Amino acid sequence: MTGLDDTLWDAICSTVTTVGKTIVMPGFFNLERLGVRTKTTVDDLVTDADEGAERALQSELAKLLPGALFVGEEMVARDASVLDAIGETETTIIVDPIDGTWNFANGVPLFGMMVAITRYGETVAGAIHYPLTGETIRARKGQGAFLHTPLGAANRLRARAGRPVGKMAGLVAIPLFARSRQEDLARRCTAFSRVTNFRCSAYEYRLIAQGSMDFSLNAGLMPWDHAAGTLIHQEAGGHAALLDGRCYTPTLTQGHLLLAPNKQAWDAVRTIVS
Repeated sequence: MTGLDDTLWDAICSTVTTVGKTIVMPGFFNLERLGVRTKTTVDDLVTDADEGAERALQSELAKLLPGALFVGEEMVARDASVLDAIGETETTIIVDPIDGTWNFANGVPLFGMMVAITRYGETVAGAIHYPLTGETIRARKGQGAFLHTPLGAANRLRARAGRPVGKMAGLVAIPLFARSRQEDLARRCTAFSRVTNFRCSAYEYRLIAQGSMDFSLNAGLMPWDHAAGTLIHQEAGGHAALLDGRCYTPTLTQGHLLLAPNKQAWDAVRTIVS
């Protein structure tokens, strides 16, 4: 695969939308249908809708991208070895069937569906779909990031212009960092005007890409959480890198990923949080 033409990319995004309507939304805060279970911790949840949506996406997207490797969050929960193949495989489909499962299961309307297409470990396309509103953010490498509405509009997204640190608003999930770092990080974050988080990458990447927030700092780099969103942020004009300066790729699963409107703002935030 050398690229995604408009027709193929539209078909991929349409498939995600359809699965959102037919499988995800019927389970939203529907306790009789959810089948909620825990994975690693009491608030790390999986539902029947997560697993059903992932199976449907795997089946339908295989028809559009035959031979592609499929990497889904729930699949990896059962067998993490598939992550090792992302960097060596020509085409990989990376999916989070429901990002923000805790919100989804508890009736909080902050969740989304994320899909990224990679080529030998480089993200070439990413989309975040919001089943509740029918909106989808789409990006292809070198072609910008756009918010597509159910009415057919496609509005270009642009990261917020840089501004002084004391006026910056950021997204930092402090409880996800090592316990030994949490108190110090919380203290450092008082340098900013506002720091919050929604425990939903799908919405946090939206806020960054549309210029509503200045930066985000993430601990843990599972590709289904960050591959699509990082490309969207970069295509909206933003800067993204790990705190140690490395470029982000979906093959990385350890480290701290910092996103900011530009390199100057990134450097300023890094100085404070490091």
